[in-house]
Amino acid sequence: MEVIAIQKSALDRMNNELKALLQLTKNAMGKYILIFKAEKWLDNQEICLMMNITKRTLQTYKDKGLLSYSKLNRKNYYKLSDVQALLEAGHPYNTNDNGSTDE
Repeated sequence: MEVIAIQKSALDRMNNELKALLQLTKNAMGKYILIFKAEKWLDNQEICLMMNITKRTLQTYKDKGLLSYSKLNRKNYYKLSDVQALLEAGHPYNTNDNGSTDE
């Protein structure tokens, strides 16, 4: 085990900087917390499993505007209510064995 000795003032400064960073993170997350608490959001994998579709079919739904999504940190999220509405309407496209879609 390695022991490092630093001055108490340096430790206090680091502690204060970490607290400030934590507060900045909480402030940045604050505007998203209410959005995610208001409704259940699902990612690509959860949608594909729920709808029993491939990632390519999911991309087609997005490209055709059939399923809206929001992007957060380069990851797509979908409202559960939008997915349920699409399921209730029936799958607009079916995926062939080769991965292409029929209209």
